[in-house]
Amino acid sequence: MVVFHGIDEYEAFFGSKGLDKPGTAIAIGKFDGIHLGHRRLIESLKSRGDELKLKTLIFTFDKPFSSYFSGERAELLTTDYEREEAVKEWGIDYLLEYPLREDTVNIGASDFVNHILVEGLNARFISAGPDMSFGKGGEGNIDSLREMSSGRYDVMVVEKVRFKDETISSTLVRDRLKAGDMETVTALLDRPYSISGKVTYGKKLGSRVLDMPTVNIIPEESKLLPPFGVYFSETVLGSDRLRSITNIGIKPTVQDSGRVNAETFLYDFDDDLYGENIRVELLHFHRREMKFDSMETLKKTMHNDMLCGRDYFAGKSVENGG
Repeated sequence: MVVFHGIDEYEAFFGSKGLDKPGTAIAIGKFDGIHLGHRRLIESLKSRGDELKLKTLIFTFDKPFSSYFSGERAELLTTDYEREEAVKEWGIDYLLEYPLREDTVNIGASDFVNHILVEGLNARFISAGPDMSFGKGGEGNIDSLREMSSGRYDVMVVEKVRFKDETISSTLVRDRLKAGDMETVTALLDRPYSISGKVTYGKKLGSRVLDMPTVNIIPEESKLLPPFGVYFSETVLGSDRLRSITNIGIKPTVQDSGRVNAETFLYDFDDDLYGENIRVELLHFHRREMKFDSMETLKKTMHNDMLCGRDYFAGKSVENGG
């Protein structure tokens, strides 16, 4: 998969190779979280693209519209890296992250269709959700997208997916994540919510003081996190999946920097992972982060958390038939 940051970069890619731009099947959306609704959209894109022998392209944005207009820090379910990795797994050919800036947000709906989708990307097939909008002030919608086609491309509306009588959306995922309801988040995403990063050195209190050696990763600032606290987790290292327990927060008992990190204890594992890229999947919210009055109390609580985690995974093994 090739990732592009704007139409100019897309056109330059083919120009530099002396190639004509291929006909494309395009899915348009925000794709934050890659939840079940997004997955249905991607599946329809892949199926129709293969059928029509078109290159498949995900058209999304380099930041949330709310963040652009408010100027506030973005809170993303999926960082750019995580989104790219997720889309790549589906066998999509191209991912275009359309930059939001003054000139691009003020482009008219007809110019967006004619100059961006048709001329720029050579769109032959476009899929989107029923509530999609485009152009300055969101003046374009799925009906006007059809009206503007003039036989140049086909349009498919991909209906929303529902979960327990609620429409699945990034907003619903955020609400359940902020409540610490990781089981529902897993169901909405069809995978556990995760934090990815490179293992960094901490104060090594886990191994020196608490008898629980841990690995630390620093979440990206834009990454939306669940409530600070302790989670039963699985840590993915290459092709290996390791049972673990993770504290997300600022560790108020042992530091006063206010820096947020994800500190993970890996069951039955003691290799040095410094510098390795790992993904920590959050399965169950165990308890909230708290400040303890002594290191001894912290140590006892963490060891109890570890035992509770073993019970949790033992129960999951029974549920899964072993």
